[in-house]
Amino acid sequence: MNLLAAESARDNFVDLDVAVGWWIGLAVTIGLMLAVDLYRHREDHEPTNRSALLETMVWISFGLAFSAVVAIGFGSDAFGEYLSGYLIEKSLSIDNVFVWSILFSTMAIPLRFQHRVLFWGIFGALALRLIFILVGSALISRFSAILVVFGAFLVFTGLRIFCHREDEGESTSTAGLGLLRRVMPVSDEYDGHKFFTIKNGVRTATPLFAALVVVEATDVIFALDSVPAVLAVSNEPFIVFASNAFAIIGLRAMYFLLADARQRFHYLSHALGGILVFVGIKMALSQWHHLDTFVSLAVILLMLVGAIVFSELRTRREAAATETIGS
Repeated sequence: MNLLAAESARDNFVDLDVAVGWWIGLAVTIGLMLAVDLYRHREDHEPTNRSALLETMVWISFGLAFSAVVAIGFGSDAFGEYLSGYLIEKSLSIDNVFVWSILFSTMAIPLRFQHRVLFWGIFGALALRLIFILVGSALISRFSAILVVFGAFLVFTGLRIFCHREDEGESTSTAGLGLLRRVMPVSDEYDGHKFFTIKNGVRTATPLFAALVVVEATDVIFALDSVPAVLAVSNEPFIVFASNAFAIIGLRAMYFLLADARQRFHYLSHALGGILVFVGIKMALSQWHHLDTFVSLAVILLMLVGAIVFSELRTRREAAATETIGS
């Protein structure tokens, strides 16, 4: 009975026979994108808002363009699942961006070195998500009850996001740095953009490597939220991984664009929490009722657009009130 329920739940999503060539093509595409990004930022510099905006738009266009590839190769249902997964991962990643901002500020990492830390952190993020996706998909295919567990976890996480603290990330950086110091010596001095240096004849980690370790630690936490959320809209590993990969590859550019905008997007955390609660309920009830993929996509878009619009209105009201008081 349990296996039959699991099979029924999977029948609500696309079930693709993805050839090895598709995986190879995806891996090559991701590799080329990362190589171009590394080449563009081979010199340490502080990105401007204009360059960050242009890069963000380019990465988003690549992610959306791949949805057309999915539509042509696998059909409209697969297209809907990919786009839903992409939007979920992209929106949840914005929260990750804000936490990175606090981490780098707490650890006093110079702006010109932050891209290097985030670039190398992306490899760990991709590998980690692939593992989580394969394990999660395998569990869902065998045990229907895991859908309810994942769903409840997402609802709990969504409710918790409503209660974000302003100092979130500081405790993670302190704990991560303390753990690293137990394993190896960590220097307080930089050696250019190197992760390791020689100090008094001893190989020592620089603050950049310490920051990389902390970034990877936070990604473990965020992957525990985002991977089940995307699995709520698709059970196909290829679609889930592709949507995750294209969403997080452009996070570095988005970080430099949005790192200081947390206060401006006041209601964004409410939207992110609402998305997690929505997909959590959808996942928990998927054995008994399947919500159309495009309806899910519309709900996610409505929440994101609503959060941006109401945040912008609030920011303008506060700015007008400040000008009134000042005059």
